[in-house]
Amino acid sequence: MRPLHRSPAALALVLLGGTLGTAAREALTLAVPPVAGLPAALLLANLAGALLLGVLLEALARRGPDLGTRRSLRLLLGTGALGGFTSYSALSLAVAQGLLGTGTELAGIAYGLGSVAAGALATVAGIALAARFGPAPEPPLDAGEGA
Repeated sequence: MRPLHRSPAALALVLLGGTLGTAAREALTLAVPPVAGLPAALLLANLAGALLLGVLLEALARRGPDLGTRRSLRLLLGTGALGGFTSYSALSLAVAQGLLGTGTELAGIAYGLGSVAAGALATVAGIALAARFGPAPEPPLDAGEGA
């Protein structure tokens, strides 16, 4: 059996999702100007993406094992689209190029650390939302079932 990371179908799903997510982030970046020199669009993308990723992964996990359609959705929407939409590498670059070395170092550090912390909280909030409003988790298979 070929490992998932070597599966052409899995790679195609991630590529397609990543292309769409990255395009959506770029559109948001072009539509939302910086606020007080800080890249507001990037913060919005990272927070919204973290929230949605929490919702998606919890919802998929509650519906059963990471197989078949659930795995395809995780790869397409989670790893691909939301991975491309959120970008902590773009965050790092924005902090390093645009905020550090320009006399706004403290704002740059606060923006970077605050973005990561807020993203973690947004993910937890997404998980909580999916747990609150989603179906009950599917019970695990008994070791004797399906054998």
